[in-house]
Amino acid sequence: MATDTAERRTAHVRGITVTAIACLAGVVAALVSSAVADGAGDTLGVYILASAVVVQFPVHQLLEKAGIELDTDDFGAKDYLYVVFMTFSLWFVCWGILLTTGAGL
Repeated sequence: MATDTAERRTAHVRGITVTAIACLAGVVAALVSSAVADGAGDTLGVYILASAVVVQFPVHQLLEKAGIELDTDDFGAKDYLYVVFMTFSLWFVCWGILLTTGAGL
C-alpha cells in the first residue's frame, strides 16, 4: 500500500513538473518571438518555438540529476508529443494575444 502511494506521488510530481516546464517554455517562447520576430509571417517565431521544445529535454535530465524523479529514460512518443503540444499551444495563444493587442517588450 505504501509503495502504491509513493508511485502515485512520483507520477503526479512528474506530470506537474513536465507540464509546468512545457507551459513556461511556451510563454517564454511567445515573449521572445514577440520581441524578435517582425510579425506573424516571420518564420523566426517558429524557430524560437522549436528551440524552446528542444531545450526542454536536457532541462528534464538536469532536474532528474538534481533529485526530481522524472524518469526521462521512460519517455515515450506520447510524452514527447505532449511536451510539443503543450509548448506549441501556449506559444500560439500567447503570441497571438501579443500580436493582436500590439503589445511589445
